[in-house]
Amino acid sequence: MIDATKEIIRGLEDVLVCNTKVSDVDGDHGVLTYRGYDIIDLAASSTFEETTWLLTEGELPSKAQLTTFKQELANNRVAPPAVLQVIKALPRDTHPMGLLRTAISAYGCTDPHEADTSVAAYKKIGTQLVAQIATIGAAIWRISQELPVIAPDPSLSYAGNFLYMLQGTKPSADVERIMDIALVCHADHEIPASTFSAMVVASSLADVYSAITGALGSLKGSLHGGANEQVLNNLDAIGDVKNVDAYMQKVRTEKLKVPGIGHRVYKTYDPRAIIFKKLAAQRAALDPATAKTFAIATALETQCVEHFKSKDLYPNVDYFSGVIYRSLGIDPRMYTPIFAIARTAGWVARLVEYLPQNRLFRPRGKYEGYTKREYVAVEKR
Repeated sequence: MIDATKEIIRGLEDVLVCNTKVSDVDGDHGVLTYRGYDIIDLAASSTFEETTWLLTEGELPSKAQLTTFKQELANNRVAPPAVLQVIKALPRDTHPMGLLRTAISAYGCTDPHEADTSVAAYKKIGTQLVAQIATIGAAIWRISQELPVIAPDPSLSYAGNFLYMLQGTKPSADVERIMDIALVCHADHEIPASTFSAMVVASSLADVYSAITGALGSLKGSLHGGANEQVLNNLDAIGDVKNVDAYMQKVRTEKLKVPGIGHRVYKTYDPRAIIFKKLAAQRAALDPATAKTFAIATALETQCVEHFKSKDLYPNVDYFSGVIYRSLGIDPRMYTPIFAIARTAGWVARLVEYLPQNRLFRPRGKYEGYTKREYVAVEKR
């Protein structure tokens, strides 16, 4: 029997579950690093392909290594036809995250090497998943809109190819770069719920597909990846800068949470929110509709920071991402799938790192029920 005096850590907050070198979050100072590199520097100078290599391999690639890796990703972009058939067989109004979760699970069924749980297999299959999840994500949207699926273009970058498959036209260099930065910023973030879910599944020596499917199910929730869609919906509901005061009065009176404000680890600004705010400002300068949404967001941000300062709640990564994605012509229902596409790189890196130190996760629950009861036959109840 477990020691009943042990403290229950709700949500496993700040509980250490493994050793890691992949990324680190300094919540007190608002710093995020991948393998020791500051996310501010990576967003300014790196690409998603380079960042993916960094997360898994531990070092920035040489020019030759990066060229080879980019080609490997490009060569693996074509999704299995059976996966596309599964997507087409499901209702068109299914949320894209539900379709993505189901598609990745189906993908595993097409792989004869699915059951291989060696580190080498995790890395090889993981690279294929990183390459193909963008193709699958774009196909999900095209199919849901009764549009033809667009085959990947190996001549384009990861970010550029995703936008091309999603929208049907090749993006400008500026738009491509914005998507690249977004993918870099979402690639990893220590051990949130989705990453932990993937690790829990993999700790039983399940296949990579099962682990990523578990992560997708966790990311789908509104308290995790689904928050970015909620932020934009909330900004739309406010409707105008002049309505921010009334909305905040309701927040104060009813003690409401504001989507995109606050983080379990950061006690100051999420550095990714700082990056995204600058990108959102750039997009707002180009388009009146984006400028209106951005104005609401910044006005709301100012009031939230003041209202929640005693609780150390500030904008997180979700707060401005929707403003950016909408300015690129992307529907809100695709915001969390984009998060998932990027985070697959981090999930794979975590699984590859954890496997050699693997131990099956087996937490305990503090039992508070009856201690001894006599069974009574159904005729006497």
